[in-house]
Formats: sequence, C-alpha cells, structure tokens
Amino acid sequence: MIEVLRAPAGAFVREPAINPEVAARWLVTAYLCARALGAENVHAIRMPYKNSSSASLSDAQAVIDALGIAARTIDISAAVDGYLQYEPDADARRRGNVMARTRMVVLFDQSAKLDALPIGTGNKTERLLGYFTWHADDTPPVNPLGDLFKVQVWELARYLGVPRALIEKAPSADLEADQTDEGDLGITYARADAILAQMLLGYTDEQLVERGFDERDVKLVRKRVDSTHWKRHLPTTAMLTNTAINEFYLRPVDY
Repeated sequence: MIEVLRAPAGAFVREPAINPEVAARWLVTAYLCARALGAENVHAIRMPYKNSSSASLSDAQAVIDALGIAARTIDISAAVDGYLQYEPDADARRRGNVMARTRMVVLFDQSAKLDALPIGTGNKTERLLGYFTWHADDTPPVNPLGDLFKVQVWELARYLGVPRALIEKAPSADLEADQTDEGDLGITYARADAILAQMLLGYTDEQLVERGFDERDVKLVRKRVDSTHWKRHLPTTAMLTNTAINEFYLRPVDY
C-alpha cells in the first residue's frame, strides 16, 4: 500500500524526502508490465524526434536490457516535419503537441500490428495539472499509474528496483532541447503534490496558506487544476435524447 500524501503537522511544510529530479513514469510502467505480464509479452517502442536527447535512447536501452523485453525504435522526425513544413510559425507548444500526437499514431498502429494493448504512463499529478497533450499522453486505454502522485511513482520506482542512475533524472517529455517538466510548470513536483493532496481533501486556498503552503504555489496549482478540467473528460455531447452516450446511456459497470 502506498501512503496517501498528507501535509505535515505545523506551519512549516516540508517537501517529501526524495530526490525531486526523478523521471520514472515510463520506466515504472515498463517494470510493472514485465512483472505482471511477463517480459515476453511486453514491447517497448522508442519514438525519438531529431532534437531528442541521445541519452534518452541509451537510458531506454538500459531498461530494455534489464527487463529482457522486445524493443523497436521508430524515429518520428519525418512524420512530424512532414506536417510542420506547412506551419513554419508553430511555437514550441504546438510543435510539442504534434510530436506527442504523432507518437500515439505510431503506438496505436504498432498495437494493431502486434495485437497488443497500449499502456499509459501518465500519473495523477500530470493529469490534475493538465500537463499532458489531449489525445496523446492520455490516450492509452489502460493506465496503471493514473492514481499515483508523482512522488508516489518515485517511491514505486525504488521498490521495483529501477536503477538509481535512471530514476535520478530531471522529468522531461524530451520534445525539445533542455526542456523539463518542472521548468514548464513553474513548480517542483514535490511541492505540487503536497498541495494537490490537500486540495483533493477539500481545503480552500486560504486554508492551505494558513497551513504553511506558499501562496504563489497554491494559486499556480489551483489555476492549472481549474483551467484544465476539460482535459480530464471525454468530449461533451450535445444531448438530444435521453440515451446520449456517456451522459445517460451507461452500462452497469460504468456507474
């Protein structure tokens, strides 16, 4: 059982005692799949872009070798650039979204080829902060880490025996040079997780500040949660009947 995050007693709020520069979500997913399904049933697909760090490929190879899983590298540069040549003014956000969605095109096509199921790697922190590309990172139908905060993913990585040299790495989507998750978010995952855990328990922003959280951090996290709520839902349906799918029509298991 992984402990639910709770704010420490007193006014001073400490960050969890864990290296805040851990990027382990896909590593953890690979280890979980190999353990649960057997290494012979797991396929790792590396999808670098031309600006991706070469270290990402070597790090992935270390995991592949350690787990003994099948692997393939499919460079997405030509596919991405084939579209972006018509959008030369696209900013970094748009370019990153194109890359993320291209990766899902590849992943789902490979799943059809292999008769396999795509497995998601997103965690609870990323989903609450809206730090993912709609119809990309969130697309796989199974997500074993979706109810774990980032700091809990770190702990799980340690428990599973992910090599320390691989998990102590700045979180990054590796879609552009020198990009990091925490740089994009403007807050460390450790601080964000502590705030998110209390928000989910119903504490108001004012109460969080009273409990010792930095007011700027609280406002930043609250804004991201509120402004990205739409990303955590299926497309809204214009309800014309009393059997609109996902609005009224649900199988018993969906309730």
